[in-house]
Amino acid sequence: MLPALREEIALLPGPVLPDGQPSWTLHDPSRNLFYRIDWPTFEVLQRWRLQDPEAIAAEVGACTTLQLDADDVRGVMQFLVGNQLTQPQGADSPRQLAQSLARRQGSLWTWLLHHYLFFRIPLLRPDAWLGRWQGVAGLFFSPWFQGMTLLALALGLFQAAQQWDRYVAQLVDTFSLQGLLGYAVALVAVKTLHELGHAFTAKRLGCRVPTMGIAFVVTWPMAYTDTNDAWRLVDPRSRRQVASAGIVTELFIAAWATLAWGLLPDGPARSAVFVLATTSWVATIAINASPFMRFDGYFILSDALDMPNLHERSFAMARWQLREWLFSLGERAPELLPPRQRRGMIAFAWATWIYRLFLFLGIAVLVYHLFFKLLGIFLFIVELVWFVWRPLGLELQAWSTRRGAILQRGRTAVSALVALALVGLAFVPWPGRITASSILRPAESWPVHAPAGGRLEALPYREGELVPEGAVLARLQAPDLQSRRQALVARVEQLRWQAAASGFDEQTRNKLLVTEDMLTTGRAELASVDTELNHFEPKAPYAGRLRDLDPDLQPGQWLARKERIGLLVREGSPWLVETWLDEADVPRVAVGDEALFISDGAAGPVLRLRVTAVDTDASRVLPRGELAVQAGGHVLTREKGGQWLPEGAIYRVTLSPEGGDGSLQAWTQQSWRGHLTIKGRAEAPGWRYLRQASAVLVREFGF
Repeated sequence: MLPALREEIALLPGPVLPDGQPSWTLHDPSRNLFYRIDWPTFEVLQRWRLQDPEAIAAEVGACTTLQLDADDVRGVMQFLVGNQLTQPQGADSPRQLAQSLARRQGSLWTWLLHHYLFFRIPLLRPDAWLGRWQGVAGLFFSPWFQGMTLLALALGLFQAAQQWDRYVAQLVDTFSLQGLLGYAVALVAVKTLHELGHAFTAKRLGCRVPTMGIAFVVTWPMAYTDTNDAWRLVDPRSRRQVASAGIVTELFIAAWATLAWGLLPDGPARSAVFVLATTSWVATIAINASPFMRFDGYFILSDALDMPNLHERSFAMARWQLREWLFSLGERAPELLPPRQRRGMIAFAWATWIYRLFLFLGIAVLVYHLFFKLLGIFLFIVELVWFVWRPLGLELQAWSTRRGAILQRGRTAVSALVALALVGLAFVPWPGRITASSILRPAESWPVHAPAGGRLEALPYREGELVPEGAVLARLQAPDLQSRRQALVARVEQLRWQAAASGFDEQTRNKLLVTEDMLTTGRAELASVDTELNHFEPKAPYAGRLRDLDPDLQPGQWLARKERIGLLVREGSPWLVETWLDEADVPRVAVGDEALFISDGAAGPVLRLRVTAVDTDASRVLPRGELAVQAGGHVLTREKGGQWLPEGAIYRVTLSPEGGDGSLQAWTQQSWRGHLTIKGRAEAPGWRYLRQASAVLVREFGF
């Protein structure tokens, strides 16, 4: 005897499936759950009153073109019983229901873990309220409003393109405490309107919206709307309207806010709409439109392909294909699909796995930093176990159940050999080639700077001219210092006359000692000013050639303090290449190692080099800003006080050309930045990552 169906279960018409057969939807109103069933299941349910699997199968075969057997009917029964769509029967049914509930809830640990990762708090029952406000909401569904929004979007984007520099500058200015608070408020407002967009659209299409509230995903609050009733919609286009309503609402907000930013004058109102516009654009594109999580983009894609449970089905297909690649088990695919559709599902599954791996690792790191260290480490491990290791463990468990078949396949031995080869390659020393950006420059050079702000009076030498030792390289005038010197000369002269005339007057004779002290002080100040003025006429400390003069620099121009004028290169100075390597690469480099330097763009020299020195102390500042990542180099730095501070420990490495400087004769007109490759000590890549991971673990587990 088959169990009786629950009386409140509703059977609704569904869309036509891709293979042309009709479908129906079972609705469980007590839990607001929907189940899509195919034609054979529908025919079985129509004859459920017969209460006998053989009789049902026989009548289906007699009345339709379907050919079913009793096992097919029992499969439908298992589906109904497993999803609690049948009435409990017998004295033991309460205990069975309690056991089923306990299995779903799991242990206390499972319950806590599930509610830490995800739980919902319903706040509103908006169905009646949504019905009363449908008239007002209908204005936003009208064609004229949608057309006006498209026009606003075009005008807003045009305004933003016209004022792009101001747009970017205002975006940078919002990265402050006040700006972040503004983004938080805007995000709450936008997400509230997002959920209202889902709710009003679902109600407009005849669906019931039982609850709205807040869902917490790994302690992060997110608004939610229960639109499960959209499954009763037969037309897939209507379901897509419900799924995309939130994104469309945010795009409407972004369009009008972008237009308002372009039209409003500077002030609080313009800042507010800017925050609203950027929040809507970013939240829509980066979060809601992604099909790799169960957000709006996923449901839109699922409805567009008419493939409910797209994630689960594509994951099952990808796991099946993985087993076939590795072991060639010859199992049937989870679904019979065209090859092109099957390949698309497998590619989608792998893209989702990769996306989720990086996302969950980022969430784990964020959770670790949000709490105190011990709890942060615990929650970090929970995140990795639940989101990363658990799916892997389930697949390994599936392999374990097929262990006998796997061990009998020849493909298994091939896969094992490939895996061992990959592991071996990770722990076999590879040729040690270290690449970095570098600077080719003369070993002896002297930069010429303006000591302070002043006016350039003369440049005695031109670019590339030979400058004798002691020659004046530039003459600058500092009006403030000149005025001060003139005042001091006049004061010294006055004091000298007062001291000389002290013998002719009793009063001045009594002040002779004071006058002489003031005269001595004045002469010292005058000497100090003269010394400072000498700095405005920098002299060559040795004979050399003047390089890197700005061709636009002319007498009469004003220079800022420490502004560079040129570079004096010692005549006959040797040339060298210098770079800075991080602490992971430095141990692989030793004096005498070979290297190759290629200038950027390959327009300059190509040199063979030898390492001549490796610093043992880390550099606190990167003296060559050209090697910073911001300038196109390789060293991660941050700018502070006009200096480039490295993010990690870096060590200076110096190299010299092989065979002297003869090959540099044609290139010594300037310094060159280039690409440096050093042939260092061979190292297994796996050991490097293990050392790094061990260092991180030791650092983070130290209390």
